[in-house]
Amino acid sequence: MIQVAKNLEGQLTSTLMATSNDIKNNNELVEAVKNICGRFILNGVPTGVEVCLSQHHGWPFPATTDSRFTSVGADGIRRFARPIAFQNWSNDLLPDELKNENPLGIWRTVNDELGK
Repeated sequence: MIQVAKNLEGQLTSTLMATSNDIKNNNELVEAVKNICGRFILNGVPTGVEVCLSQHHGWPFPATTDSRFTSVGADGIRRFARPIAFQNWSNDLLPDELKNENPLGIWRTVNDELGK
């Protein structure tokens, strides 16, 4: 599975169907999958939107204020940086930067408030 994950192209979403123990005991696989997606889902199903030439959200109701790009389709990928969202992950499985107790003591914005 690690070799498969390392050979996949980038994806908008990736899902792992796994238990907490599966996640804790397969760090290399988790990292490989995390590095190819923008939204990392645990035990959930993403929405069915494909990034392809025939997919477009545009006039009369564009999905963006930048008329050069759409939210989906081949041009939509240009709008994506490399942020990643963890969906349905328990606190103990999150990276230290995202854990509720903030073990790294870093500055973060939580509920629109900056703090440590």
